[in-house]
Amino acid sequence: MDVRIHPRRLSGVVTPPPSKSLAHRLVIAAALAAGSSTIKNLAFSQDIEATLRCMQALGAFWETTEDGLRVTGAGDIRQPFGNLPRFDCGESGSTLRFLIPISMAAGQGGVFTGRGRLMERPQQPYMDLFQQRGIAWEQRDGVLTVQGQLAPGEYRLPGNVSSQFFTGLLMALPLLDGPSIIVSTTALESASYVSMTMGVLERCGIRVRYSPQLNGFGVTPGVYCPFEAAVEADWSQAAFWYAAITLGSSLRLRGLSGQSSQGDAAVVSHCKRLSQDGTVSIDLSDCPDLLPPLAVMAAVRRGTTHFTHAARLRLKESDRLSTVSQMLKALGGAVSEEAEGLTVYGVSTLPGGAVDGANDHRIVMAAAIAATRCQGPVTIRGAEAVKKSYPNFWRDYETLGGDVRVL
Repeated sequence: MDVRIHPRRLSGVVTPPPSKSLAHRLVIAAALAAGSSTIKNLAFSQDIEATLRCMQALGAFWETTEDGLRVTGAGDIRQPFGNLPRFDCGESGSTLRFLIPISMAAGQGGVFTGRGRLMERPQQPYMDLFQQRGIAWEQRDGVLTVQGQLAPGEYRLPGNVSSQFFTGLLMALPLLDGPSIIVSTTALESASYVSMTMGVLERCGIRVRYSPQLNGFGVTPGVYCPFEAAVEADWSQAAFWYAAITLGSSLRLRGLSGQSSQGDAAVVSHCKRLSQDGTVSIDLSDCPDLLPPLAVMAAVRRGTTHFTHAARLRLKESDRLSTVSQMLKALGGAVSEEAEGLTVYGVSTLPGGAVDGANDHRIVMAAAIAATRCQGPVTIRGAEAVKKSYPNFWRDYETLGGDVRVL
C-alpha cells in the first residue's frame, strides 16, 4: 500500500499501543506456566501474533477475551518432542531470539523460519555458545535448525550484542534442573530491556539475581506460575508522537507510565535536548529504536545532531542507518551516514517528496511524522509495514487530523 500525505499539523489526544517488548515476554511466560494466565491490553500486531504461534507449537493454548488474552500454559514442557517443532517467527527478531534457547530447554530444539530480513539477522552469539556444548546448528535457505538440549552452567555473552540474547537465556535457563550463570563479558547495552525481563520473571515466581561482581545473572531452577497482568503503553511508539509535538503538533499522550522500565522512555529527555539550539550528541546504545523519530526531530532544528553507538541498527528490519538517511534526504534534509551512527544537519524547511518505506515499520512512521513539517506532499511506499508493531497507526494519524490518501 502506498499513501500520500498532505502536510498538516496534528492535534488531539492519543494513546500509544501496548508495549510490544513487554507483551512478548508476558505471552512467553504465560505459555510456560502451569495454569491459566490473563494478559490485558494486548495489541495483536504481526510480531505478537508470531510469538503466539510459536508458543502454540510448544503446547500452549490461548483465546481472546473482551479486554485481552487468556493463555493456558503448557506447564512442564521439559520433555523430548517426537519431531522437532516448527516455529514461524514472521519478521519478529524478539520471537526468534527468545524461542531458540527456550526450544532447547523445553525439548530438543526446533526448526525456525521467518520472512523479510529476519533470517539474515545475525545469531552468532548463540552459535558460539551452543556449538561449544555440542548442539547442532544449521542454517540453510532461510531455515534455521537447532537440535540439542540446553544444560545448566555458565553462559558468557558480550554485552554489546542485542539484549534479546540475554532475555532468551534468562527465560530458558529456569526450566533446567540446575542453577546457571549468564555473564556479560563487556558493559551491557540495552540494559533496560533485561530489567524488563527480570520484572516479568519475578512476577511469575522465577528467581534471577544480578551480581555486580560477576557482571552477570544467577538463575535458579523454578516453575513458571500463572499470573494476571496488563501491558502498559509502548514508549517506542509514543516516541513518534513526541516527535510530532517537537515539530509543532498539539498532542496529548495518555496511558504512559512514568515509572516504566522501557528504555525508550528516554525520548522525553532527548526531546528536551533537541528542542534547544546548538550541537547535540545522543548515545543510542540503550535505545537504538529511537533513531527514526529522533532523526526527524533533528532534521529541522537549529543545529547539528550526532547519533552515536548505533551500529546494531544496520541489522534491523532494514539497515536503519542507511534507510533513515535516505528518508531524510528524500524529504530534503541534510544528513551524513557513518559506520556506527548518523549526523543530521538541521534545515529550516523540508520540501517533501517520495520515501521508500523499506518494509520497515519505524521508517514508515517516521516519514509520516516528518510530513507534518514538510512544505509539499509526502508519498510513502509500503505504508502497510506499520502492521508489524502498530496496526492502528494510520487510523490514529487520521483521527488526529492527518490527511492520508491511499494511492
